[in-house]
Amino acid sequence: MKTKFYFTTLMLLAFMVVGNAQAQNQECMTNLSIYVEHAKVKNYDAAYTPWKMVYENCPDVNWANFAYGERILKDKIKKSSGAEKDAFINDLMTLHDNSMKYFPKKANPAGVIIDKVMLKYDNKMADDAEIYEDLDKAMKEDRDNFKNPKAMYLYFSSLVDLHKTGKKDLQEVFDVYDEVTEKIDEENKKLTDKIAELLPKEEAGTLTSKEKKIFKAANTNSESFGKIAGSIDSKLGALADCTNLIPLYQKSFDSKKNDVVWVKRAVGRMFSKECTDDPLFSRMVEIQAELDPSADVYVYLGILKMKNGDTKGALTDFDKALSLETDSYKKSNIAYKVATINRRKGSKSTARKYAQKAINSNSSNGKAYLLIANLYATSANQCGDDSFSKRAIYWKAADMARKAGRVDPSLSSRANKSATSYSAKAPSKEMIFSSGKAGQKITFSCWVGGSVTVPSL
Repeated sequence: MKTKFYFTTLMLLAFMVVGNAQAQNQECMTNLSIYVEHAKVKNYDAAYTPWKMVYENCPDVNWANFAYGERILKDKIKKSSGAEKDAFINDLMTLHDNSMKYFPKKANPAGVIIDKVMLKYDNKMADDAEIYEDLDKAMKEDRDNFKNPKAMYLYFSSLVDLHKTGKKDLQEVFDVYDEVTEKIDEENKKLTDKIAELLPKEEAGTLTSKEKKIFKAANTNSESFGKIAGSIDSKLGALADCTNLIPLYQKSFDSKKNDVVWVKRAVGRMFSKECTDDPLFSRMVEIQAELDPSADVYVYLGILKMKNGDTKGALTDFDKALSLETDSYKKSNIAYKVATINRRKGSKSTARKYAQKAINSNSSNGKAYLLIANLYATSANQCGDDSFSKRAIYWKAADMARKAGRVDPSLSSRANKSATSYSAKAPSKEMIFSSGKAGQKITFSCWVGGSVTVPSL
């Protein structure tokens, strides 16, 4: 009898627990619906109380608790001050941590660290050392998900500022610069690949509504990466000049010469900063050839031959580099490097040839389009019989510059400035009217070849 009584009591308690859980869950779902509707129209004050109830009692019921919760708390932080503001900041910090706890498939370590760092940075709660340490951890432990452009800049910027105060050495600055710029290139490649896929449909006006959103987002995000890349280069500034690079590499040479990553990055940076006349460049290229006789090294070997007057041998090495590389993206970058080498040498026709190879391997290589645009613009005096025909080349240059921005929006700022500058140098409407050539075709007999059609008035 006693046993039966205990069993009955336990059953009643179990039913009560289940009933309470169901009731609470129903209350959570009701409040979830309420706060989501308020949050959708940005009425965060009205959303706060029902959101708080759901978040505290049913945190794992829906990802909206974290997606909208972040917006709700940011609104509270914006509208508060003093101790109240600090409390909301702490609430948001905890929310970021809990997002990964309850939704590990949606949240990730890098994203959480970045969100917390940006919150502290925006509210002046962290110094350069803390910012750099946290973001360095995010990059090293979860590189795949380190995708926030602003965080990339903050990561590098805080390090440079620490270097300026003597707390970090120059080699670490270069190492992180390489990491960040490589990551930016990777993320932008994904975006430009998507743009290249959709661009023909966009130009034909056949994008679906979904594709329009994807296309717009890819363009916007690519532009953001372009701006951040420019800011990072500006922050690096004179630190990467030959006067700093060469002594640093000479100092580290003996201890680092067997580190293939260090050697390749050093050679690449010396090339990009035009430090190739220093004997150290030749030594480093020889070591890279021994450690990693890959396609890239033949570009640098070609530079050395060209400096020694062996143009034929240099071109053979450049073509060897292209033949060895099987990855189209890397091949495009190699061809672009070769194009820049020939432009520096003044071989414009050869430079365009390799720039076109770069485009053929990767239609999103906007830098190659910009290089060709520059080659055309600097050939104006060679490509016409009179002032009008000479200036007509700028239409061709402006068109190339605009293409650069279309295929790679990360270059849109540079591309637009270049196109505007070139267009301003082309014949004006008054010149077109006076010449009587509106709508006519002008052919270029110089190395540029081809033609342009004079705009109709």
